[in-house]
Amino acid sequence: MTRPYLGNPKYTIEVLQKYGFVFQKRFGQNFLIDTHVLDKIIAASEITKDDFVLEIGPGIGTMTQYLADAAREVTAVEIDDALIPILQDTLKEWDNVSVIHGDILKTDINKIAEEKNQGKPIKVVANLPYYITTPIIMGLFESHVPVESITVMVQKEVADRMQTGPGSKDYGALSLAVQYYAKPEIVANVPPNCFMPRPKVGSAVIRLTRHKEMPVQVDNEKLMFRLIRASFNQRRKTLSNSLKNAQELNYSKEQVETAITESGLPLNIRGEALTLEQFAELSNNFSKLK
Repeated sequence: MTRPYLGNPKYTIEVLQKYGFVFQKRFGQNFLIDTHVLDKIIAASEITKDDFVLEIGPGIGTMTQYLADAAREVTAVEIDDALIPILQDTLKEWDNVSVIHGDILKTDINKIAEEKNQGKPIKVVANLPYYITTPIIMGLFESHVPVESITVMVQKEVADRMQTGPGSKDYGALSLAVQYYAKPEIVANVPPNCFMPRPKVGSAVIRLTRHKEMPVQVDNEKLMFRLIRASFNQRRKTLSNSLKNAQELNYSKEQVETAITESGLPLNIRGEALTLEQFAELSNNFSKLK
């Protein structure tokens, strides 16, 4: 059985030169060239031979080789035309890998989970392009794809935002959204020299383990997230002023103040001080308003 070999920078350079590959800035391409980091990602994602894994943005197939070695089956979704022939070459020794040429944001992941894993929860692993991290992760959660865990390489600052709590400058709508759906845990910090080309910022591997039961009970999920977004749109404002001025909400001053007061919160509190539980209660109080 062939062993994964692309974590070695020498082989990565050989493949890139063989195909005359040019990095596309618009796809945010930074390929991993550190076997220790690859081992950490595989360990953190807890993949077994029973698992089906979805990989987003396989690049030249570096992590795909490691995933194929550990999992029952892997499907990788790649948007860049130039990488498809490279992947056909670098993955030819692994018969448990299929590559979909397409945009992950337009891919029917529910259908893939149904076909490849009989609709059972899948594991998602990715070295995500920084510019599209949030839409991909929120897309996976909001479309209610059956996902057991998402283990991803993201910008360090974004990983910090996902796992932080109230009172931190990094705390915001992304923190609350991720924590509503999953338990976040940073498993490794990754310096720029682990990539080719080197990014300008540090990265981190974060594992998001999907909650089996939601941590809060909320009557209207969409309303709660509209309230959360409005609360953080203007961080310096009080929660009361943010909600009264929000274009996507349509409540009077009296309704806003009633919902806040009934949640046991002072009218001068700021949105960044509220926990997920408090946002859920606030949302449920808004739902009761006539």
